[in-house]
Amino acid sequence: MESPEAKTLGVGMVGYAFMGAAHSQGWRTVGRVFDLPARPVMSAICGRDADAVRAAADRHGWAAAETDWRSMIARDDVQLVDVCTPGDSHAEIAIAALEAGKHVLCEKPLANSVTEAQAMVEAARRARERGQVAMVGFNYRRAPAIAYARRMVERGRLGLLRHVRVTYLQDWIVDPEFPLVWRLRREYAGSGALGDLGSHIVDLAQYLAGERLVGVSALTETFIRERPLPAGAVAGLGGSGTGGAARGPVTVDDAALFTGRFGSGAVASFEASRFAAGRKNSLRIELNGDHGSLAFDLERLNELSFHDHTEPAADSGFRRILVTEPEHPYLDAWWPPGHALGYEHTFVHQARDMVLAVAEGTAPEPSFEDGLQVQRVLAAVEESAEKNCVYTPVPV
Repeated sequence: MESPEAKTLGVGMVGYAFMGAAHSQGWRTVGRVFDLPARPVMSAICGRDADAVRAAADRHGWAAAETDWRSMIARDDVQLVDVCTPGDSHAEIAIAALEAGKHVLCEKPLANSVTEAQAMVEAARRARERGQVAMVGFNYRRAPAIAYARRMVERGRLGLLRHVRVTYLQDWIVDPEFPLVWRLRREYAGSGALGDLGSHIVDLAQYLAGERLVGVSALTETFIRERPLPAGAVAGLGGSGTGGAARGPVTVDDAALFTGRFGSGAVASFEASRFAAGRKNSLRIELNGDHGSLAFDLERLNELSFHDHTEPAADSGFRRILVTEPEHPYLDAWWPPGHALGYEHTFVHQARDMVLAVAEGTAPEPSFEDGLQVQRVLAAVEESAEKNCVYTPVPV
């Protein structure tokens, strides 16, 4: 039972669409599952459309609705600002919130450019000196199976890493008449499949490998270069809706493929596409070392596939690890073994880790510095693609 004097952490969130709903689920649930040093309070949600943001507040459990993010940041009942807007506004909102003395959680990718991300990192460093924390929301790190995979790599179960291969495939824009939503416009999204999906798989590859990419060779492609402008209300993953008669140019990539090299000499391959018909949200990663291999498939969220190459060949092979035991990351607070978790729980775990970082004054991971480094990889991918796949170093 929570004591009357228990500490609270007022949260204000900017954005209320797909990611806003997912983050709301995290904030609404985390205090009911985990014993936390501070109880998150959903103080205010912000969006430009007064009726829509009020409806979102009522649906997701926010106490107040705002239409000006500056007013929301200034609220006394908001100590943490959660940024769930398109990438073009991440830097402005996050920096303003940090300068106002608030903690910040910002959705990935951290920004639309390396320059913006650098400014955010500098703001976070100054805020850190005042006791504030800042984290970027790569939620897939919070899948228990991914967190356990990292633990296995750290313990040397794979030995010396040789290969990493990752794919992230979706199909929601295969139809050439799908409207020109914000995710298909560089001025809002920064890039296409590269930033939307590629940022996730770059972060996961580096997180699981425990090291950073030092160079890439890449190609990108835009398959449909013109689309109908949206007509009427928009909703869904990319803000989908019906298309009108007028058309406009697609200014981002539809697919990105690249190879990479880690500092240790291990090599990696990446594929990010929103044109893989039949693939709804297919993220797969495999790591190969001299002692074994480890694989994860988002469509089998509670499982890992592991091969121990030190066993005799006669009876070795890949085996399934069901990641539902209380000894596995995050799972001591959930259900009995074998009772699986889902996508939404990654956001609950993200909220947990953010609250603990705030309460304990520790640097959260992934940090804004981690987000900047991913942004540098994405920029190197774009530079390589522009130069016809020329190998391009990732700046330190």
